[in-house]
Amino acid sequence: MDIAIAILVIGFAALAAAFCLLVIGLAFSEAMNSEIPPGVSNRRKLQVLHCCTMGIGVVGRILERLGLCHQVQFIRWLSDRLIVRKPPPPAGLRIKDTTFAGVPVRIYEPTAVSEIKRRGLLYFHGGGWVLGSIDMYDGVCRHIAQETGTVVVSVGYRLAPEHRFPAALDDCELATRHFLSSAAEYNVDPLRVALGGDSAGGNLSAALSQRLATSLDGHLPSPCGLVLIYPALQMADFNLPSHLQNHAVPLLFRARLSFYYLQYLNGDMSVCMDVMEGRHVPAELKLHYKKWLDPSNLPPEFQEGIGKQVVTAHDGEVYHIVKGGLEPGISPLLADDDVLRRTPPTFILTCQYDVLRDDGLLYRKRLQDLGVKVTWYNVPDGFHGIMNFYSKGWMSFPAGVRAMEQIVNYIKTL
Repeated sequence: MDIAIAILVIGFAALAAAFCLLVIGLAFSEAMNSEIPPGVSNRRKLQVLHCCTMGIGVVGRILERLGLCHQVQFIRWLSDRLIVRKPPPPAGLRIKDTTFAGVPVRIYEPTAVSEIKRRGLLYFHGGGWVLGSIDMYDGVCRHIAQETGTVVVSVGYRLAPEHRFPAALDDCELATRHFLSSAAEYNVDPLRVALGGDSAGGNLSAALSQRLATSLDGHLPSPCGLVLIYPALQMADFNLPSHLQNHAVPLLFRARLSFYYLQYLNGDMSVCMDVMEGRHVPAELKLHYKKWLDPSNLPPEFQEGIGKQVVTAHDGEVYHIVKGGLEPGISPLLADDDVLRRTPPTFILTCQYDVLRDDGLLYRKRLQDLGVKVTWYNVPDGFHGIMNFYSKGWMSFPAGVRAMEQIVNYIKTL
């Protein structure tokens, strides 16, 4: 009996060791496909961070192929246990979980006495419309609320692939309308409520601003500003200079970007490569978008090394599958001038080594050309997701600290 138990223990140990070696090998192989430019500060730290995230993704992929769970569900579950911390509220801040029109939210209220009504910020978290949560962004929202004296409302919108477009945008609109109509309950001036978010959250902020600008009935005030942190703003062109230059820079690869967009849109991964190569946009639409997406619209310092763009023939079937992604609800950079002109003053933060850098730069130019006030800051040694690492112990990056400082300083001006 003892021998049998020993054999079982040894067998399980061998299987566990083999599984760990498989995960390490696959994660290492994935990590070797990454390219971390010399200009990124703390390159070794980013490499370690990337290996960890790749390892989690590899385990999720294995479990999905074994039929045990979906990769996305595993990543969410593990992230909640490894990354999320829920310390008690700090002095001077009241934190409350509730719902706005059925949408989960977490409210961060400064408790210090204020002689005037406070500003408000609805924050939509990042994560490619697939990942992320109120809990994961708790530290970010606490910091913003404490440092700016702002009532911050973090919105837990529904995620893909369980809930596809426009579920997330609808949730953000419901929460925003509720807060604008009840701002007085939180001593917030409804005329000083801004929208903000990072990555997919930046997309939701921009898209919601446009939706509100064309649908508000006059009973609610418009948002006073936008805070767009390395936002994803268009699904028409995945071959902009930043896409090509930073295609393998962690933490967001170019191929992963198209994966997130398609998960949010309809979940059809069969056209992922076609989308990256531009076969989903008809020639007449490419010509129409060129005035907004041409690399010559980028600031001169971001045009170095730009070669002639390869023109690919479009595929009508692919366009039919993806055409919804070219609508402003998903691609706010492609909205008409008369809609964009109604955008409130906007802050845009970009990172030098981010595939989404040029989305922010081209949006900035469109807004400026239409007379919208824009404040822009580019993190010269930053990468996608850097804001989340402004205060993470050994995982902290100085670039993340600078990014957060710029965000806080802008919000104080609203």
